[in-house]
Amino acid sequence: MSRTTGNADVFAAIADPTRRAILDLLSQGEQPVKQIAQPFSMSLPAISQHLSVLCEVKLVTQRKEGRQRFYRLNPEPLKQVFNWVSYYEQFWQDKLDVLGNYLEDNP
Repeated sequence: MSRTTGNADVFAAIADPTRRAILDLLSQGEQPVKQIAQPFSMSLPAISQHLSVLCEVKLVTQRKEGRQRFYRLNPEPLKQVFNWVSYYEQFWQDKLDVLGNYLEDNP
């Protein structure tokens, strides 16, 4: 099973631990950029770059209210990741079944 490559690659976007942490924060609801940046020891422009990547792959949407920007999680693109991982689920289930049988036969 192949996956789409290109500029808007969800897999590349979530490969970065900071971006995954930002997604976790946004799973709690819409937040302004300053609130998102609070738990990280990096500059606001660095957080904005991470948010840009997440927006590019449509994992995050933004809206402006006055001078402030609010970001919200859009989990829909994660279905692509789920589908890819699900393809391999049977492989791991088979391996765990074999291990379980071995452990039952060899206490």
